[in-house]
Amino acid sequence: MFDATPLKGQRLVVVGAGSRTGRALAKAAWAAGAALVLAGPDPRKLEWTAGELSGPLEVLPLDLADERSISDFAGLVGGFDHLVSTAAMPANGPLRDLELADVQRAFSAKVIGPLLLAKHLAGQVSQGGSFTFFSGVAAWRPAPARTVMATTNGALAFLVQALAVEIAPIRVNAVSPGIVDTGSWDGLGADKEAFLRGVAERNPARRVGSPEDLIKAVFYAIDNPYVTGTVLHVDGGGRLA
Repeated sequence: MFDATPLKGQRLVVVGAGSRTGRALAKAAWAAGAALVLAGPDPRKLEWTAGELSGPLEVLPLDLADERSISDFAGLVGGFDHLVSTAAMPANGPLRDLELADVQRAFSAKVIGPLLLAKHLAGQVSQGGSFTFFSGVAAWRPAPARTVMATTNGALAFLVQALAVEIAPIRVNAVSPGIVDTGSWDGLGADKEAFLRGVAERNPARRVGSPEDLIKAVFYAIDNPYVTGTVLHVDGGGRLA
């Protein structure tokens, strides 16, 4: 396990707390003693996460595709120490089949939403605080039918650099996962094991990622006061393979 004691007593906003990764992060932060704000567009998923925790936490609605929702959230949440967004709305598929609305939602989750979070919430971050967003390996390993995913993740990588300069000294970073066994690959059924084994064989690290690998990276980004404008690649070297 890893030392997360610096989170004790810190107020942490988890955007996307209803997702598998967001839920795992919330659990780890709660275990480390953080006071949590669970945010996202689906109240049922947020309550599911909240139901697995106890102690000081809040559940607040937040839709990254709606600036009014972000502005309202800023009015409700008050001051906090750190914000982590795991939000993603992939728009995968062949270029000829892409729908504009799906592309716009993907950009809202990864680019426009994070930009607006910084716009509306930067003034509420405590001294030494930070924003951490989730990018992804697709930006460095584009593939057919993954054009939007590659573009949004790549744009986010540059956005954190720009925000780190504009809203300094608030720190802004990104975590870029590779193939991680969060449960999102369970839909492959009997093919999942072979898929993950193939990924491990190609990765320089010779393994696939775990949720704990991502959480370690997030906690590092939160805790290290000299890291900003940085993308932490948690992909086993997958972008190099």
